Amino acid sequence: MKSTTSVANDRIKARLALVAGMALLPMSMPSVAQQDAAEPIAIDGLHSFELRVSDVERSLEFYQGLFGAPVISRLGDNVSLQIGDGPHYFTLAPTRRDEQPHIHHFALSVPGFNIFDLQRQLSDHGITRTVETLYDGRSSLETAGLTWTVRLPGEGEDMMTENHHLYVADPNGIPVQLSSPDACGAGEGRGVPCELEPAPEEGLIELREINHFTTYVANYEVTNDFYRNLFGLGNQAFQGTFPLLGLSDGRQFMMFVGGTQPGTPAQPGRIDHASLNIENFTEESVLERLTEYGLTARPAGEDARPLQHWVSRRMPERGGAPGGTPEVYLSDPDGIHIQLQHHTYCGGGGVFGENC
Repeated sequence: MKSTTSVANDRIKARLALVAGMALLPMSMPSVAQQDAAEPIAIDGLHSFELRVSDVERSLEFYQGLFGAPVISRLGDNVSLQIGDGPHYFTLAPTRRDEQPHIHHFALSVPGFNIFDLQRQLSDHGITRTVETLYDGRSSLETAGLTWTVRLPGEGEDMMTENHHLYVADPNGIPVQLSSPDACGAGEGRGVPCELEPAPEEGLIELREINHFTTYVANYEVTNDFYRNLFGLGNQAFQGTFPLLGLSDGRQFMMFVGGTQPGTPAQPGRIDHASLNIENFTEESVLERLTEYGLTARPAGEDARPLQHWVSRRMPERGGAPGGTPEVYLSDPDGIHIQLQHHTYCGGGGVFGENC
């Protein structure tokens, strides 16, 4: 009879062989016509995002003090905070070696989430599957057009679902996580625990939902076409020449801005800011609460520094109201930008940006 250790080793070897076999499977690239004919992947909307920060505990204290957000899961060094009543959340994760603090990725909610089905659908769209993780030495642009899984800390019997996250990189190397609708940052299985830890105190600003992400890319037209084809998205509104790709509820959207550089991007894409819809929004009251929390006004004409706030007025030529639609921003302890808007904001006209 084999020892317990031998049996465990055999299981590990079998799992590794399975993964290695998957890596050796031939990946035939569909033609352009096949990609265009592939069915879009159905998504419910934006689900989460990850901030890579220099000090997780400092950022946790900052965001809980401002928003009163409860911890929804802890996984290794990562801490995830619930947005509003959920299921939206954002994760605070430590920066990796040679990384600067930034918004690393956003996640889309996929009804009926199944990793194997999604890998097949991504392959139908010409996206190449790899079992290597993002941390294998590749640059962001080298991950463009790839899909991969990342194994989470801890043990799990299911090799490809509850203890893995699934990602795909767009043409600019921006990672996009595909997630189950009830995921809370600790995995994708139904049995993954999501237990709330209340914030130490009530926050000054009450969050409602994730509203949008604005990302800088080399060619916004190519990028929009990628997301339209892959997820079946349409235009919700326009801000100048840039379309807002609308999601399920009529408020959420993704916005890609930049030039029209042909060919392979010379620089990777960059998620500039995440926007959150909040309760009790007026420009004056939000700035007052941010100031009360210790943030200072950004001097006019200067780049934002950590722990500052400012207002951008979107005028009619960019789809705003006649007097300008106010858009309020803050920079966190690492200088990461967060936008705060009225809960009806959809990126369109009107005082609250509610007309789309």
